[in-house]
Amino acid sequence: MNIYLKRFLQRGIAFGGFGPIIAGIVYFFISLSIPDFSLNGREVFLGIISTYILAFIQAGVSVFNQIEHWPLTKSLLCHMGSIYLAYMLCYLVNYWIPFEPLVILIFTLVFVIAYLIIWLIVFLIIRTTSKKLNSILSK
Repeated sequence: MNIYLKRFLQRGIAFGGFGPIIAGIVYFFISLSIPDFSLNGREVFLGIISTYILAFIQAGVSVFNQIEHWPLTKSLLCHMGSIYLAYMLCYLVNYWIPFEPLVILIFTLVFVIAYLIIWLIVFLIIRTTSKKLNSILSK
């Protein structure tokens, strides 16, 4: 089995269960803030399954960042595209956003901006840490 596929599956299995836990927490807080909030069995089942898959994919696609022979741009686009697709499908399947072009455009813009901001912050932290470690090692 390809080492990257194996890592993808290992990470997905290890962290997939956090999706339904987070969904449960979100549903709990929604129930505190919206009077008479309720979900039917289909909505609960769909929420559990889709958030498990979402967390599985999100954990697994971190492997794209470790494929050393890939350029950074390819890794970034594959990672972002995979997560975007997983989130978009999860949100649409659960009816958390309507299937309307304007709503999807707004979701896409917010997703891309948030993703790039988070990626830039992580990149800068790793670069700063690497410089500090390299300066310590070169002494």
